[in-house]
Amino acid sequence: MATEQNRDGGGMISLPSDEFEALLERAAETGARRALHELGLHGEDAALDIRDLRSLIECIRFVRRTAVQTAVRLITTGILLALMAGIAIKLKLFGNGP
Repeated sequence: MATEQNRDGGGMISLPSDEFEALLERAAETGARRALHELGLHGEDAALDIRDLRSLIECIRFVRRTAVQTAVRLITTGILLALMAGIAIKLKLFGNGP
């Protein structure tokens, strides 16, 4: 059990390590439950809600990655088309130019 010791006028509590770890575990669980409750993620559907949120975040990351890849492909295609048009004009492939 906890015993109280006076050191420098202040009260200190000494706990065995197993009691201290149990106290920390209870405090962590209470804090986590309170945080989930404040976020509206409490109750039986909380695990499903969190899985849905993770899935949504994964989809957002996939869409962002795909959008960047598409933009790079469009820019690359545009540059290649501009180079090919420049080469075609330089070689006068479109008839007699000015």
